Amino acid sequence: MSENEAFARVSVGAFVAQLDPNMDELTELKTVVSEAVTNSIIHGYDENPAGTITIMVKIDTDMVELTVKDNGVGIEDIGKAKEPLYTSKPELERSGMGFTIMENFMDEVEVISKPSTGTTVYLKKRLAKSRSLCN
Repeated sequence: MSENEAFARVSVGAFVAQLDPNMDELTELKTVVSEAVTNSIIHGYDENPAGTITIMVKIDTDMVELTVKDNGVGIEDIGKAKEPLYTSKPELERSGMGFTIMENFMDEVEVISKPSTGTTVYLKKRLAKSRSLCN
């Protein structure tokens, strides 16, 4: 699992680097990707290596939009899943599903899920000041 989560962090960080984010912004973006991907692996696919996770990153001026999608088991109660210490895997001694972290680090967080179909997490963050090298 850790190699997949690490790959997602590095890939998103490298893509977003073209905006020249400050260290806090970059760390926050990599952290939310890590949380969302880890949720897909642990909760969506129960660590089944055959599961697919799609990560999309879009940059629009100084706005970073991230989408993390899986076709796993889905979330039955999104409100409950967003509670700070809720986990669908208490036997793993995890301290929640990371939605509180995502909501603290991002400007917008939207979770769409359907049991037996999968989950999509949409995340948006406006960077402090556009320093894009591609403008």
